[in-house]
Amino acid sequence: MISLTRKAEFSAAHYYWNEAWSQEKNEAVFGRCANRNGHGHNYTLEVTVTGDVDAVTGFVVDLKELKEVMEREVVGVYDHRHLNLEVPEFKVMVPTTENIAIAIWNRLAGKIKGAKLERVRVYEMPDLFADYCGEA
Repeated sequence: MISLTRKAEFSAAHYYWNEAWSQEKNEAVFGRCANRNGHGHNYTLEVTVTGDVDAVTGFVVDLKELKEVMEREVVGVYDHRHLNLEVPEFKVMVPTTENIAIAIWNRLAGKIKGAKLERVRVYEMPDLFADYCGEA
């Protein structure tokens, strides 16, 4: 068994807001990130898969297919978008780094042929990232 990680990047805007709360509570909890105009980040995504190395190809997974799945399911949907306004899962979920990692996992789960999805890591900034490894 071996792990393989592929990176991708996307740029997106978001804000933090809980519709069940008042404006005052949102601003108290989320601070400047509650600005409904949003702010942007250049995100880095790492997708790690595990599996056995194919004796013929030497690969755990077809790298081209992995890149295509990441592009189709994540980068093509999130890149240059306002997450709160344009991405369906964030109409009901605050697009924190943690929730973005979970949402990406859900988008990729079961779509990578020949390998098991092990981890999704999302960097919002170089010193801030979240890992999601699926349900326990």
